[in-house]
Amino acid sequence: MPPDTVHAVTLNCHPETPTDAVRGMAARVCRAPKGKLSVSFVLEGDLDRLRVPAPRAPSFASWLWQHTCCEIFIACKGMPAYYEFNLSPSGEWAAYAFDRYRSPRASEPDAEAVAPEVAIRSTASNLELDAVIRLDRISAHHPIAPLSLALSAVVEDSDGALSYWALRHPPGKPDFHHPEAFALELPEADK
Repeated sequence: MPPDTVHAVTLNCHPETPTDAVRGMAARVCRAPKGKLSVSFVLEGDLDRLRVPAPRAPSFASWLWQHTCCEIFIACKGMPAYYEFNLSPSGEWAAYAFDRYRSPRASEPDAEAVAPEVAIRSTASNLELDAVIRLDRISAHHPIAPLSLALSAVVEDSDGALSYWALRHPPGKPDFHHPEAFALELPEADK
């Protein structure tokens, strides 16, 4: 499979967090040249009824998941360790490393080294967030290894209620870290 194959998927709202302000959410993912991963999230809805963070200078920021943001979790297929990237419409981002399910690595990734490129476009009914993640800055294995990905988003309504969107929701409350959420697999990249 060529490295630029685009995987288009639909994210589903968790049944316990419905919202009528969002009509749908989708994502596109592909391996880009030079060890990069390209991901685009597209939210369709009534943006006037959502809290979308205002643009800021691109930088690392904590707690982005408490408001509208998109997330991607990246693991080498079959391995328990993974990385989480939070991508805010503000342009802010966060990156975290885990040794296994919800077990943070003793040392966080070097924020400047793993900083994604984030671009935002919006209209009254559409918000698109594009990000490029440098897999070669995560590890030497990630650019070529088969990957398991979890794609998700948190969307905040104008009244402050949160809805949780994911490619796959495991049973129970929303849990983007759950191993069952890693539902998109990318094959090994051409060497």
